[in-house]
Amino acid sequence: MVKKKITALLAIGAIGSLALAGCTSNGGTGGTGGDADGGSKGDKGTITLGFLPSWTDGLSTAYLLENKLEELGYDVEMKTLTDAGPLYTGLAQGDVDIYPSAWPELTHKKYMDKYGDDIEDLGTYYENAKLTIAVPEYSELTSIEDLKGKAANYDGKIIGIEPGAGLTEQTTKMLGETGLDSEYELVTSSTAAMLTELKKATDKQEDLVVTLWRPFWANDAFPVKDLEDPNGLMGEAEGLHFLGTKGFADEYPEAAELIESIKLDDEQYGSLEDMVVNEYGEGKEREAVKAWLEENPDVLK
Repeated sequence: MVKKKITALLAIGAIGSLALAGCTSNGGTGGTGGDADGGSKGDKGTITLGFLPSWTDGLSTAYLLENKLEELGYDVEMKTLTDAGPLYTGLAQGDVDIYPSAWPELTHKKYMDKYGDDIEDLGTYYENAKLTIAVPEYSELTSIEDLKGKAANYDGKIIGIEPGAGLTEQTTKMLGETGLDSEYELVTSSTAAMLTELKKATDKQEDLVVTLWRPFWANDAFPVKDLEDPNGLMGEAEGLHFLGTKGFADEYPEAAELIESIKLDDEQYGSLEDMVVNEYGEGKEREAVKAWLEENPDVLK
């Protein structure tokens, strides 16, 4: 199961390498609200969803929104990016209409400070998102404080994700505040690369420190545990939001009303992400969302 998930992440990571390269719902696999040839026949305008495929919270909710918006009669264009910065820029400039899973309260606060005047908050769909530093379950470490003096056990590295991620910025801040930046290098690349390293280490029962977050399927797929963070060095829990470009609610009031109504608890979110990423996988996201909605008919009215 883990191998299947890693393969899927590597594949969608490759798709995401085309920053701002749109993949519309009228193409190949087709939209859930479309015709027999796969294309939607919306008559209320086109809504563009921007997301990072390797960040599977946004991947899952992007296809959930695509399904429901097409049901309302909108055409939906899916636009993939590789980093949060270009996504917020596109949102502020109107190149992207919706970011379907943003962390604007803390993790992406710097982007909101810069672009917030040109962005609308369309609602919070999940309330308890958290950034973490994690190690394998078999590790003797229990707290971030335990990292001090142990760098030799980890080749002096903490394995991170994309350089522009809010998680990367918060981890860098944590390392500076604790003085751990003198012992450890934060290695950034991509979420897929981090997961590959995590799989290799846990398969061989080797030591490793990675940056992770909750909710995220990898916390269940791998034998990992969060290091305790009693001083809140990785930030407090925050909500996951749907963000729109300025004026979105006025232009698409019915869509905005639907989006604002979406609320997911831990079980609902977890089952959605698992079905999209694991059970169905890359290229079958629309089928996964359709199956999830059939199993959760009362979640979205």
